[in-house]
Amino acid sequence: MDLINQINTYTYPIVIPLFIVLILIEIYLGWKDREQNHEVKDTITSIATGLVYFIISLLTKSIKLLLFLYIYNNFRLFSIDYSLWTSWVVLFFLDDFTFYWGHRFAHSVSLYWASHVVHHSSERFNFSTALRKTWTYDVTGHFLFWIWLAIIGFHPLHIFAVKTLNFIYQYWIHTEKIRKLPKPIEFIFNTPSHHRVHHGSDLKYLDKNHAGVLIIWDRLFGTFQSEEETPNYGLTSNIKSFNLFNVEFHEWKNLFSRIIKSGNFTNGLKYLFMPPGWSHDKISLTTKELREKMKKESI
Repeated sequence: MDLINQINTYTYPIVIPLFIVLILIEIYLGWKDREQNHEVKDTITSIATGLVYFIISLLTKSIKLLLFLYIYNNFRLFSIDYSLWTSWVVLFFLDDFTFYWGHRFAHSVSLYWASHVVHHSSERFNFSTALRKTWTYDVTGHFLFWIWLAIIGFHPLHIFAVKTLNFIYQYWIHTEKIRKLPKPIEFIFNTPSHHRVHHGSDLKYLDKNHAGVLIIWDRLFGTFQSEEETPNYGLTSNIKSFNLFNVEFHEWKNLFSRIIKSGNFTNGLKYLFMPPGWSHDKISLTTKELREKMKKESI
């Protein structure tokens, strides 16, 4: 348990300064090669959202941990020994599998997208983009995707430690300075090339490459897209704002506005749980509908 406690307690104080150093190195490289992908206001906004997210996570982590402990102590099916290295390997794969589906749901259910959209709101793709975090994920209950791991017998502190390591891995894939890596790495792992696709707003790139660490989940479940032309980053309709509250809450405002104007209770519910872009009057379209429309127009 000492190792688990150390990961949960000391990881962020260690890696946050490292994150900032990497941003400064990336800015320097952009200045040196004259391909600067940082913009002052955008980078400051991303870092600021990340700092507030970190403060919020300190406050909510205890509540989530207590809930997971309650489930673990009262409903677990087995007791998995966290001192065995094999339990770390198994949990790594199960956590990453869970992240894939949780992330995919965040792109396919409007309630979750209203929160997750914050991470995609920058029109830049760099290390600071990795820090552009939503403040409202816990409000949506998104963390409950991981509760099944406590039910089957993984200790909550063990789960949180592996989740933290997964989170840290995903930082370095937010950059344009690393191009393609050797093919075996690109085939198995999530890389900057794969994640650039995920942040692309081009129709061919929308809702692709949801992986955390292993890109194999996208390959297995049909959401993989290789990087071809350089993506256009951001949203299909960008917010053009660096105001922190607008960045964090613009999609919540849009979502509730659509619900109020929906006309009836059933449509209101659909606006919560249908994919982003769904509309009862077809004023806006989902990614699937847009692709179908493009396919028909090309015939």
